[in-house]
Amino acid sequence: MPKLSIQDLDVRGQRVLVRVDFNVPLGADGQITDDSRIRAALPTLDYLLERGARVILCSHLGRPKGGPDPSMSLRPVAQNLTELIHRPVAFVDDCIGEKVEKTVAILQNGDCLLLENLRFHPEEEANDPVFAKKLAAYADLYVNDAFGSAHRAHASTEGVTRFIKQSAAGFLMEKELKYLGEELDRPERPFVAILGGAKVSDKISVIESLLDKADRLLVGGAMAYTFLKSQGIRTGGSLVENDRLDVSKRILDLAEKKGRRFLLPADHVVARRVETDRLDKKGRKIVEFQDAKPSADASIEEGWCGVDIGPRTLADYQSALADARTVFWNGPMGIFENKNFAKGTYEIARAVAGRGGVKSIVGGGDSVKAIHSSGLADKITFLSTGGGASLEFLEGKTLPGVAALTDK
Repeated sequence: MPKLSIQDLDVRGQRVLVRVDFNVPLGADGQITDDSRIRAALPTLDYLLERGARVILCSHLGRPKGGPDPSMSLRPVAQNLTELIHRPVAFVDDCIGEKVEKTVAILQNGDCLLLENLRFHPEEEANDPVFAKKLAAYADLYVNDAFGSAHRAHASTEGVTRFIKQSAAGFLMEKELKYLGEELDRPERPFVAILGGAKVSDKISVIESLLDKADRLLVGGAMAYTFLKSQGIRTGGSLVENDRLDVSKRILDLAEKKGRRFLLPADHVVARRVETDRLDKKGRKIVEFQDAKPSADASIEEGWCGVDIGPRTLADYQSALADARTVFWNGPMGIFENKNFAKGTYEIARAVAGRGGVKSIVGGGDSVKAIHSSGLADKITFLSTGGGASLEFLEGKTLPGVAALTDK
C-alpha cells in the first residue's frame, strides 16, 4: 500500500487519535443492538494498546441535527468497548474543549479514551479547519480505521491530517482496501457480482466498473424492475426509476457488447401490499416469465409489485454461482425485512457462503445484515463495513480519507 500503515508508526508513549466507525444501531432502550462495527476495530485498538500508545478514539453516530442529541451519544459504546477489550475506556461528553484537554493530559501508556459524537458539532461535516486543528492538538499521531467514512472529506477524516505529522491506515482500513481493491481488480475466475437494492441510480458507475471485471452479473431487488421496464416489460406497481430507463438500456447493451452475462429475474414473488407481516394466498403469488428469461409477453399486473426473486430465478442464480471462484455481493434480492419476501436474499446468502475455496466479499449494510442474521458470517471471506464508501471505491473514485494519509 502506498500509504503509511499503523505498523509503520512508533506508538509507544504517543497520543494516537484514531478515527473509528462506531456508527452502531441503538435500540429504544439506548442499548447497542449490533456491535459488529466495534468488533471490527479491535485488531487496531489491541495493537496500539499493547504497544503502550495513549489511544484517543473519535467517531460519529447517526445524523444529529445541528447539535448534541442524547439519543445519539457514544456513551453506550464506551461501556461495550470496555467489556470487549477487558480494560476501562474513559469517556468525555464532548470531542473538543477543556474537558477533553484535561482528560488527554492525564492519559498513561495503554489507556483508552472515547470522545463524544463528532457530529454534535456541525463543523465536523463542514471540514472546518479550526475544528480539525482542535482535534489534532490532542494527538501526536493519527490513524484512520473508519473505511465507512473515508469517502467523506470531514474534519476527522481529512482535515485533521493537515495538522498531525504522521497519518496512517489502521488494520481494518488496510483490509478493506485489499479486498475491495486488489482482490476484485485481479480476481480468481469465474468472478460473479451480485447487485440488488432499490435504485439503479445508486449503482450505475459500479455496474459499469464491474462490467470490466466480472464474468457474470446477477441483478435483483427493486433495481431489476428499471432494467426490465427498459426492455418494454410491464412491471405493474413495482418500484421503477423512469428517469433511468435509457441508461439501464445502455448498460444492457454494453454488457452484450462486452460479452458479459447480465442476468435479470426470470420470475418474481409479487404482492398487493408490502407493509403487512401477514399475507394470505390471495395477496401473494409468483409471476413467471416465459422461456426462463424476461420477455415482452410477460408482465406484472397493475396493483401488484415485485417484492422478491422467484424460485426459477433463484435456481438460475444458484447455477451461475456454482463454479464461481470470486463473488462480490451488494444489495438484497427483495424486501427481506419482511419475512414473506426474504427467501431470495437468504438463499443467495447461503449460495455465497456455502462453498469452500471461494473468495466471497460482501458489502453494503443490508447484505451484511442478511449474512449476520443467517448465521453465515464466519463463512464469508470478508464483510465490508463500507456501504457508500465501498461503492465509491469500486467506481474508481478517490476516497478523501485515504488520499489524506501520509505517503510511505
